[in-house]
Amino acid sequence: MKDMFMDTYKRTGLVLVKGSGSVLEAEDGRKYLDFASGIGVNSLGHGHPRLAAAIAEQASRLIHVSNYYQSREALALAEELCAATGMEAVFLCNSGAEANEGAIKIARKRGASKDRGRTTIVTLRGSFHGRTIATLAATGQDKFHEQFGPFPPGFIHVEAEDEAALEAALGSDACALILEPIQGESGVIPLSDGYLRTAARLCAQRDILLVADEVQCGAGRTGSFLASSHAGIKPDIVTLAKGLAGGVPIGAILARGGAAGVLGKGDHGSTFGGNPLASAAARVVLAELGKAGFLEAVAAKGERALAEIRSWKHPLVKEARGRGLMLGLVVSCAPDKVKELCLRHGLLVLTGGADVVRLLPPLVISEAEIDRGLGLLKAALDEAK
Repeated sequence: MKDMFMDTYKRTGLVLVKGSGSVLEAEDGRKYLDFASGIGVNSLGHGHPRLAAAIAEQASRLIHVSNYYQSREALALAEELCAATGMEAVFLCNSGAEANEGAIKIARKRGASKDRGRTTIVTLRGSFHGRTIATLAATGQDKFHEQFGPFPPGFIHVEAEDEAALEAALGSDACALILEPIQGESGVIPLSDGYLRTAARLCAQRDILLVADEVQCGAGRTGSFLASSHAGIKPDIVTLAKGLAGGVPIGAILARGGAAGVLGKGDHGSTFGGNPLASAAARVVLAELGKAGFLEAVAAKGERALAEIRSWKHPLVKEARGRGLMLGLVVSCAPDKVKELCLRHGLLVLTGGADVVRLLPPLVISEAEIDRGLGLLKAALDEAK
């Protein structure tokens, strides 16, 4: 079969045809243990019976309606999302970049309504907020900016964990601070609880919106529905996507307080956002995550995996970090080499930043599968020496 795609991905050549739980099968019949879950998307793994049944049933009944109308699935999902997060209003879209674009619009409109010059958005170095022009401007990594300018003005990037720099940047022209509680694409870098609390305090004192980009670290990935809750903070806006619907495209902007009522009729829209199919899928994910002990098990599995990796004292592993099932290994060799060797051993992993092997297994992965996957990872690291 001829590949007619634009050359935008560094593909492995692997063609996957089906999956079950945490295992994927290629067209040649070889099976792979999945420690990537579609970059944190397949939160319930592959072929989850409740998710598959809900999608099939909804597809037979109603896939899409215009947002001029409502569907029971979208109404229920919005209510359930607010209950899970403590937020007051929802906008549903199709991706993390879309969710962050919407959050930027909320922040700019609210800021300008108070002072026409109050439109600056502060983000962090090492951040990643999407690949649209506005979300690239918000992203604090220079490598993503090459060849795509000019970018819209009004974004300032400051070093993470530098509280003095953050305080200086959050001036009278700032309308929002956007941050990821755990920076995923730059290498699974958790922001400290102290820094997050300082950020929340400064934003509250200065009437600046705190936006938590939880596209990758939210929806149960860290062992809590929102990663920001570990620090005891409550953002004004949260953006979600990736694992929220278990593999069906979805994005969500959740807001509270003054941010919840900023957008009015005609201010924003999304043709496919909140369609009944995606909403039905997301409701199954929320139901599974809400089961007694589910999120606690995610946290425990992550702690167990980190302890095992650290016990190796492997010469190529400089650090193991993360939370829940969002883990990163800082390695002293090329992470792409480790990724390739893992593939040969039957394990799918990711990279992040310049020196990190990233692990994002399905949240339903068993402890036995984690042990097996870590064994394959160690074999790959041993071979990479």
